[in-house]
Amino acid sequence: MPHMPARFATVILAFAPLFVHRSWRHARVLLVGAILAPGRRTVASLLRITGRSRERGFVNYHRVLSRAAWCPRAGAKILLGLLVAAFAPDGPIVLVADDTIERRRGKRITAKGIYRDPVRSSDAHFVKASGLRWISLMLLAPVPWAGRIWALPFLTALVPSERACRERGRRHKTILDVGRQLALQARRWLPGRDLVLVGDSSFSALLFLDAMRRARLTAITRLRLDAALYEPAPPRPPGTIGRPRKKGARLPILFDLLADESTSWQGLVVQGWYGAGERAIEITSATAVWRHGGLPVVPIRWVLIRDPEHRFAP
Repeated sequence: MPHMPARFATVILAFAPLFVHRSWRHARVLLVGAILAPGRRTVASLLRITGRSRERGFVNYHRVLSRAAWCPRAGAKILLGLLVAAFAPDGPIVLVADDTIERRRGKRITAKGIYRDPVRSSDAHFVKASGLRWISLMLLAPVPWAGRIWALPFLTALVPSERACRERGRRHKTILDVGRQLALQARRWLPGRDLVLVGDSSFSALLFLDAMRRARLTAITRLRLDAALYEPAPPRPPGTIGRPRKKGARLPILFDLLADESTSWQGLVVQGWYGAGERAIEITSATAVWRHGGLPVVPIRWVLIRDPEHRFAP
């Protein structure tokens, strides 16, 4: 182990049980280099920052990722435990799930597909991007020296394209399927803690939200303004025959509530709005059940947000 403070060495040594002795000698150098290296963290850049760019056995460092037998999922569990102990020792744990596209080319990269580019696309302009689709599960925690909340990734999974799965004879898993598996894995790793999962509108699906509810995991996502919302099913009178009701009366859609002048709004001040200080907003909220034919009925609490000065869209 290169010379470093004992506190840092303890964190690095926590991953030693994942490897055999010969592989660990090279893996620990890569771990230290990943912390120190700026920019892209390739194996070459990690060796360069640790002073081993001219080492004759450099191929052994590449084999840690290509041939060595170790369990990345076990490493993710260790990393999550370290992050929780350092940044969220008590209270609810807030996680965020997000996907990204890695632009890669090559004949041996077979899991790539063509997806919508979320950065360059807009409502009126559709831009496609080719590459690998990854989904990451991250811990949202306030970092004292940064003065804001950071997303600290600890578990990342590849989402192969439908074409790649068909060519290999495997069942295709959507981003919701993989996201559900990641969230349930975090639930098993943290059985005694309250978990909150934050995601974008991609995770606003009834099957996904129902799985989170059954796993005792609170999900926060962006709901469609035209979602079909209902009151909860009324109590079932004794002696009633037939199939029990799943919903009550239909409620107005959120788009109509937003445009209704009689809607009651409550003022609220949000601290650290996108790292820019305080922001005064107005909210209105209520409970309902979200239902669509043939899908589970999910109880939700919806929240509408608007800016009194009209600086952002609802």
